[in-house]
Amino acid sequence: MKQDYSDLTRLFAPRTVALVGASDQGDRFGTRVFRQMLNFGFPGTIYPVNPRAQELFGHRCYPSVASLPHTPDHVGIIVATERVFDVLDECAARGVPFATVYSAGFAEMGSPAGHERQRRLIELARRTGMRIMGPNCNGVINFVDRFAMTSTGAIGGPRRAPGNIGVISHSGGLGQITVMWRAQETGLGISYEASIGNEADLDSLDFARFMLRSDATDVILMAIEGIKDGAKLVEVAREAAEREKPIVVLKLGRTATGSRAAASHTGAIAGADAIYDAAFKQLGLIRVAETYELYEVATLLRTRRWPKGRRAASAAATGGNIVQLADIGEALGIEWPEYGAATQAKLAQLMPGYGKVSNPTDMTSLATGEPENFRRALVAIAQDPSVDVIAPIFAFNRRKDIELGAAFVRECPKSAAMLWVGGCTDDAAFGPSDLVASGVPVFRNAQPCLRALRAAMDFGAFVAEHKAGRLVPERPASIDRARAATLLRASGATLTEREAKTILAAYGLPVTHEALAATPEDALAHARALGSAVALKIDSPDIAHKTEAGAIRLGVRGDAAVRRGYAEVVAAARAFAPHARLNGVLVQEMVAGGIEMMLGIVRDPVFGPVVAAGFGGIHVEVLLDVSYRIAPVTPHEAVRMLRELRGFELLQGVRGARPADIDALAEALVRLSWLAADFAASIDELDVNPLLVFERGAGVKVVDALIVKAEAR
Repeated sequence: MKQDYSDLTRLFAPRTVALVGASDQGDRFGTRVFRQMLNFGFPGTIYPVNPRAQELFGHRCYPSVASLPHTPDHVGIIVATERVFDVLDECAARGVPFATVYSAGFAEMGSPAGHERQRRLIELARRTGMRIMGPNCNGVINFVDRFAMTSTGAIGGPRRAPGNIGVISHSGGLGQITVMWRAQETGLGISYEASIGNEADLDSLDFARFMLRSDATDVILMAIEGIKDGAKLVEVAREAAEREKPIVVLKLGRTATGSRAAASHTGAIAGADAIYDAAFKQLGLIRVAETYELYEVATLLRTRRWPKGRRAASAAATGGNIVQLADIGEALGIEWPEYGAATQAKLAQLMPGYGKVSNPTDMTSLATGEPENFRRALVAIAQDPSVDVIAPIFAFNRRKDIELGAAFVRECPKSAAMLWVGGCTDDAAFGPSDLVASGVPVFRNAQPCLRALRAAMDFGAFVAEHKAGRLVPERPASIDRARAATLLRASGATLTEREAKTILAAYGLPVTHEALAATPEDALAHARALGSAVALKIDSPDIAHKTEAGAIRLGVRGDAAVRRGYAEVVAAARAFAPHARLNGVLVQEMVAGGIEMMLGIVRDPVFGPVVAAGFGGIHVEVLLDVSYRIAPVTPHEAVRMLRELRGFELLQGVRGARPADIDALAEALVRLSWLAADFAASIDELDVNPLLVFERGAGVKVVDALIVKAEAR
């Protein structure tokens, strides 16, 4: 019977482990892995497996997994690619729950043979229930339980003390050296590290879930080339918010060149980076752009003290440092509020003759010559109700004074960090890494300090929204899903504008008044019924873009103009696509005014249905000002999408223009996102362009739309 081994405890902390391909010869991969396992102080039983050896480093060696005296919890496999499946079959026969395949030669090769081997490996895992890490990976490191099965030199020498930060990476070198080892160099402690390779079976989110559920881990750092399962990411992100354990992500392969490198490295599917970016924002994951940002941000996040807002304060001995801090903070969206009257009164007692004190605060000689007064000032500032977080700046000070500052940061009831830009005047060996190792968030430069503060602010706000239940999308009223399904089934692979609008109308989106004309006389009758100037558009499932075909006339008024326009539209369509099916001409009301927007749906290979918003008409192609979210979305998330647009101020009203109806636009986005979610398997692409947004209170209206069904692919 197949067992569920989603709990990875015995992978990270086996009682008994076997290493197939263990060696004591030179600098072979199997030698390095076996030696590291022994040197790391693993307290359990180790079975080296190598048919050509009797003993390795004082341990009895076995010829095969089948010959082992006991079934191991975890088997590492370092053999030639063609032998991997023989060893896995032995493991399955023994009932081994976990195996790590270090060997390469799978999907990362990009060859049919490599992909076939990876497919076989996945099938074996599904069939047997054995969970497999890799292939093409560098294993795990567990500082908590003293287990390491990896080749990296990053754990050479005395074993580092464990900490509360977990690291997950597709790459061994990047994850174990550029992230883990560099983080330890700054004073941070690591709980677990996993270099997961191709993630054929166990993926990055399986490892993230294990770390989230471990009491030893409070922050997870991920350096990954892609996500295999968007829905699974949603579940893991919700658990991270529930447990208040932030996940910081470095998504590699942002560019076309990077995506190609990722594919050759691990066989990852690199989705559109803009959609990844939107998904991370929506799910409360903290995205960074460089490896060093991962552990810099974690320096503060590991304290798990979340600011209640974005209002910061700081104090220092030099004006230049606080000016720089203020500039960088404002650029990151951090506010520097004025101190309240009570705080000003306390500071006046400590700084007589200074007058009103500004924030950030230049305390000049008080910060260096009178450290006790500086500490009292920091306490007074931290007590100000208008301050959410405080980051005092230290330069060159005595060790005693630095430690006083560190004690303030550690004991502060609000989120706090220390910016130490200088050194210690009486103990050259004492530095920031000593304080970081003791649990104090210390930064050497303003930018990483404030980036970390902003990350803590954002995650804290996300946790508050999650706990208040405001992140769960609710289906809007007046949606006729059954009617939309009937209309969709009755349509062809590509819907005409008229057909697409009927489906949008079923989901409560306002659409233009219009009617289909099969003859010039029908067109004239419809135009008279609408009672104003009309638009004439060809209605054809084979002509998706009517403007390119020249099969559209706008502002048509009068009987003769309508007849002439009808004939011109039909002639243009036939000239553009001689074999196209023509249903007739759509006679549509002309809608005046409003701001042109584009709303859309795309089906992403990782995240499924995604809703998009941007400015419409030609702007969407020229400006590329588009925001995305995984469907469905909440009204709050819809507004956040709109605020991300570079042209958002146009909706707020500029140069005397009245503000647009942002609420109605957000509601249209929400309704469209539910259409995307409900018909994720049926709709491949949907464009609403333009959707006109009128002034506040006047609503929105769909002017043109296109739906392409999945079957069209």
